[in-house]
Amino acid sequence: MSRRRTALRHLPNALSAARLMAAPVLIGLAAAHQETAFTWLLVAALVSDVFDGLLARALDAHSAFGATLDSAGDVTTLVSAACGIAVFHPEVFADHALPCWLVLGGWALVCIAALVRYGRLSSFHTYASKAAGYALGFFIAALFLVGFIAPLFHLAVVLSVASSAEELLLLRRLPDWRADVRGLWWVMRE
Repeated sequence: MSRRRTALRHLPNALSAARLMAAPVLIGLAAAHQETAFTWLLVAALVSDVFDGLLARALDAHSAFGATLDSAGDVTTLVSAACGIAVFHPEVFADHALPCWLVLGGWALVCIAALVRYGRLSSFHTYASKAAGYALGFFIAALFLVGFIAPLFHLAVVLSVASSAEELLLLRRLPDWRADVRGLWWVMRE
């Protein structure tokens, strides 16, 4: 394997680590009411989340560490985004409290259940969680760049709640931690 390809294999983890490091900066920018800087750093974090997965698959750079790092980056990016929404777009939480709490509560419940069950984040990366992550990322980016888009919001909520439900079922079904599980249907076929 060439040196360049070997170096590139570390890029997905570097992107995930950058998202982790961006989280406290994002929260600080929200606290300082720096919406423009917050928006661009958040959009960069959301885009990097898409690219780290694509690069990991393209470079065949999968690892348990990388899956866990990516999941931690996902959680911290979502928490940072929620802080930014609370500060810069509080009307989203005020006008759509139940769906927002279903999304955030579902994610929190999955994280807590995985920590209790496996001592680490689930890192299943199911097809449903990827779809939910993309929809949620697009909604959040659109919210900060152009404004609230109701159909995208509703799609993100439905996919996020369904994904959280599937992950909870997977946590119940899988006795040992596994990364990159395609979904409950595939696990049940095993």
